[in-house]
This record gives sequence, C-alpha cells and structure tokens, in this order.
Amino acid sequence: MNLKSNEPFWLLKNGLLASYPSLKSNESCDVLIVGGGITGSLIAHQMMKDGYNTIVIDKRELCNGSTSATTSMLQYEIDVPLYELIEKIGEKGAALSYKACSDAIDSIEKLTKLIRSDAGFKRKKSLYYASKKKDAEWLKKEFEARKNAGFDVKWLSADKVLEQFGFENTFGGILSKQGASIDAFRFAHELFIHNVKKGLKIFDKTEMAAVEYHKAFNLVTVESGFQIKAKKIIYCIGYESKNLIQENFVNLKSTYAIVSEIDKDKFKNIDSTLVWNTDDPYLYMRTTDDGRLLMGGEDEDFYNAEKRDAILDKKEKRIIKNLKRIKPDYQFYPDFVWAGTFGETKDGLPYISEHEKFKNSYFVLGFGGNGITFSVTGMEMASLFMKNKKHPLSRYFKFGR
Repeated sequence: MNLKSNEPFWLLKNGLLASYPSLKSNESCDVLIVGGGITGSLIAHQMMKDGYNTIVIDKRELCNGSTSATTSMLQYEIDVPLYELIEKIGEKGAALSYKACSDAIDSIEKLTKLIRSDAGFKRKKSLYYASKKKDAEWLKKEFEARKNAGFDVKWLSADKVLEQFGFENTFGGILSKQGASIDAFRFAHELFIHNVKKGLKIFDKTEMAAVEYHKAFNLVTVESGFQIKAKKIIYCIGYESKNLIQENFVNLKSTYAIVSEIDKDKFKNIDSTLVWNTDDPYLYMRTTDDGRLLMGGEDEDFYNAEKRDAILDKKEKRIIKNLKRIKPDYQFYPDFVWAGTFGETKDGLPYISEHEKFKNSYFVLGFGGNGITFSVTGMEMASLFMKNKKHPLSRYFKFGR
C-alpha cells in the first residue's frame, strides 16, 4: 500500500517535543513576544540573555505555524540577487544585508553548540545553477557581484556541474562555500526548552485579542479574557502580520515541498550541498539529517489555505518533472508532501523595525527564503532597539522604506 502524508515532514518526524499551558492568570513582564515559531524562539533567547523578564504567547501549539513547514535551508543568498539589490538600495545596504545572512549561519552554529542541539545542523556548500541558457549571462553578473563583495564563490561550467554533482541540462552555476541546513522545528523547541529553564514563561493556545497602547506599557488581552502587562511587545508573527498591519507591505506566497528516501549512489555531493536554480519560481533541494531528499518550489500567490492544499498533487508532479530535467533517469517516490505560506517583499528584505501605529512595540518579520537567517539578525537588532540604539541595517529593514 502506498501511503503518503500531507502533513509537514518536520511535525511527523519529531512528534510532540514539548507542551505548554494556556494563559490562566494575569501576568506582567518586560517583554512580551507574540509568536512561538523559530523567530520567536530566537528573539526570546536574546531577551533572556539580555536579562529581561520575558513571556511568549502563541495562538497555536509552539512551532506549528510556518516553522513546521519551512525547508530550513540556511543561505546567505537573498531571494533578490545581489547585483539587483545593489541597484535597488545601493552597494552598502546590499552588501550588509548579504553579509548579515552569512554571519547568521555562523551564529546559528554557535547557538547549536551552546544548547547542545540535536537538530542536525550541518555545514554545506550552496550550488545556484542556471536552468536556462539565457540565465547564465545574468548569473555570471551575480557571481562577479558576490566575488567583489568578498564572498567565497566559484563559477562552475555546465561540464563542471555535471562532473561534481551529476546534474544534466544546466548552463553553469555559482558554488558558494557558505551554507548549512538544520531541522528548524526541533531547533526552535530546543531554544524554548533551554530558556524555560532560565525563567522564560510560555503560553501556547493563547491568542491575542486586543492591545491597549499606553505611554510606558501595553496591556494585552487574550481570547480567554486574561491580560498581560508588558513594557514592550515584539511581534514575531511572520505572514500573519498582514492581519495586524493594514498597508500593503508584503505579498503572500504558497510554496510546496516533498520528501522522499534517496538513492545516494545516483547523486554526487548532495549530502554536503544546498541546490537551487534560476527558475521563477525556483527549484530547491537539500538532504535532511535523517538521510532523505527534500525538494520544493512551484511558489504561487496565496489566496486561502484550502485552495493552496487542494493542488498538492499537481504541484508534486511539477516539482518531480523539474527534477527530471537535471536527473532524467532518477525515480523519485514522495513520502511526504506539504504546502506552506510565506511572505515576499519587493526587495527580498525583512521588516525588523518599529511601526508608528504600534507604541512600545517592535516587529521581527523575516520574510522570503531567508526567514531564519534574517531572524538571527533580528536578535541583534531587537537587543539594540531595547536599549534605544540603532543598527546599521535599520534604515534598510524599516517600514515605509
């Protein structure tokens, strides 16, 4: 019998890692973090490190939103190529943004060692290949931009891509030294558990219903009627921020992913490499820490969860068809297929900033394919915000930019 799960792979792989109570009393804190995913776990870790009395709430069980659907590819590359980003925001801001994502990978590795993580962090190279002949020209331009910015990159000809990775029908690509993968679902849970031992309070299945913004504090009322008095609120709610902020600052996208067992004899260096291409939407691949192959892509505009999930079979077939272009003889048997929703900004950058309509509050919204690495940058930025200090990236990540 061919059984296949339509649930996110990470949820089924890990099971229930921890459970927390819902809010059943009034509370007060220095910092209230709204959102218990990977971003919330990182920001909570930073707030606890900085010595703040911190509470986390989430309307679901922890990490059961976008974090359960992430592909957890840790890349310094942003969805907007560096040479294009330079044209949009200038060389300084573009280089700083790319470097921040690169530094974030190093920071995640240090964090995994600090908390003795079992989330399968693994250093990997990254192959960004041209899927069409016309893409090779601008991809070489991108290679030069990265090289000039100081990144450790090599240009591989189509023959070299075939030799090193066994991928046919490519037109060359950029091989980057910096990259990694992790099980972000498990890592987020580990960070929460680590900090609960240090005094962090977590309440899941606790939905924010209303906020009163005062001069020196905010008063949050949750659905059950209990209240939390917080000096500061940090919103780590990803694409759901669209429900809170009225202006059109992000486009919502649906993305699709599939996981299967892998015949490693038919791949070269796949365990040590993140792979993606120049298609729009792009195809991406990585292995998981338990030796499976994860592929994804076929992004499209998000309308509602029902419509997104109704075309899983169609998207699965198209992702496998895209794999066949570079591995014509490989037979892929999907074990897990799922969809997720993420935000895409016009410049590929996150929103990590104050917002004029929300007093005593900050937003850490790591949109795009770099949500996790942007959230690590958000740790440093939020730490400075709490001290009324600016960060070099503040002007590039602010609302209204």
